[in-house]
Amino acid sequence: MNWLLVIVGAAVGAPLRYLTDRAVQARHDTVFPWGTFAVNVAGSLVLGAVTSAAVAGAASSEVQLLLGTGFCGALTTYSTFSYETLRLVEDGARFYALVNVAASVVAATGAALIGFTFSSALGQ
Repeated sequence: MNWLLVIVGAAVGAPLRYLTDRAVQARHDTVFPWGTFAVNVAGSLVLGAVTSAAVAGAASSEVQLLLGTGFCGALTTYSTFSYETLRLVEDGARFYALVNVAASVVAATGAALIGFTFSSALGQ
């Protein structure tokens, strides 16, 4: 049954990643991968909240599998982040590649912390 929860979460997260990436990127006329950046930060926010709820005992293992593993796993994308960063380097946009790495790490970590903190505050 656990695998079904992961599949259901991924079935929602993967198309949402694609649609969000396309919608965000269409609004920005730049080589910077804003769509991937947006889904990775949003997924980190959700994963931080789910993790906090799990630590507090408010999220069951089923919720963790559905949202944390399935949904967030399919919504976020380290492989696309890596590919787009390397593409920026190959295209001579090294500054954008460096900004992509630094901003993605800082923003995603910050979003996870915000999600964790917000979820913790709701649980008290």
